[in-house]
Amino acid sequence: MPEGHSVHRIANQFARHFVGKRCEVSSPQGRFAAGAAQLDGKRMVAARAVAKQLFLEFEDDLFLRVHLGLYGAWDFAGVISSAEALSEDGDGEESLSSIGAPRLARYRMAEQEKAEDPIESFPPDPVGQVRVRILTEDTVADLRGPTACVVEDPAGVQRALDKLGPDPINDDGPEAEKTFVENVRKRNVAIGQLLMDQSVVAGIGNIYRAELLFRQRIDPYKPGKKITVKQAKALWQDWSKLLHDGVRDGLMLTMDDLLEADHAKAVRSRKDRHWVYHREGEPCRVCGTEIRMADMAGRKLYWCPKDQK
Repeated sequence: MPEGHSVHRIANQFARHFVGKRCEVSSPQGRFAAGAAQLDGKRMVAARAVAKQLFLEFEDDLFLRVHLGLYGAWDFAGVISSAEALSEDGDGEESLSSIGAPRLARYRMAEQEKAEDPIESFPPDPVGQVRVRILTEDTVADLRGPTACVVEDPAGVQRALDKLGPDPINDDGPEAEKTFVENVRKRNVAIGQLLMDQSVVAGIGNIYRAELLFRQRIDPYKPGKKITVKQAKALWQDWSKLLHDGVRDGLMLTMDDLLEADHAKAVRSRKDRHWVYHREGEPCRVCGTEIRMADMAGRKLYWCPKDQK
């Protein structure tokens, strides 16, 4: 399932190439025909991600709310920005300086971003079961396999937002931190389960959950009520760092201070990016103890039993 950084990067793609433009909206597979008809011909005025949900705002107070779920993905084609272009510079302004102008290509954005493929003509034919297609004069976005794809009014958007915990990309200030700390410490539920609860904190999935808890050396089974304020604040601050890094880099690299060769290896290979995730049976990178894996609320949990006592 795409985690928070992926959805923010998708929002950046829409902000760069769709916002301000009039859009042709259709449903090639037909399952979203009525919703597409509501949005067709309207100008997109904003694109925003909160947690794992994307909100595309159109004229007349209409929003397309999308949750990719386990199988959803966006394909962008035409004049698009590659991974490097979707990062932000130190002033918070997106920059194309690293790659030059956008190019005519097809680009997949989901849990893992797929390399660009050139296209010969625009717009390309839809590939697979495309729930919704959003087309401008030079860019097209195709959505396949989402858990949710719904047209909302402002009240519906607010209801969705009210169910979500704080998202440090949108707000990493003291009030957001306080909300997270309170959400964690009022529950007698394992912290490993709480971090996956989108009403507690926005955007964390299986990979970030495992890595955050290891980085802070916290037992994933420790109840939220027993997490200290200091530990909760450290989790929030580390989540903010990892999320901002993920949005900037386009991948979940959770090991810090790598040597140049090790960093290059991690960028090339997913198995070299993480401390504990997907490493059951392998030695802990810190202490050598065998990494364990267990089921927690229907999702696989990875942790080191020695370093996370």
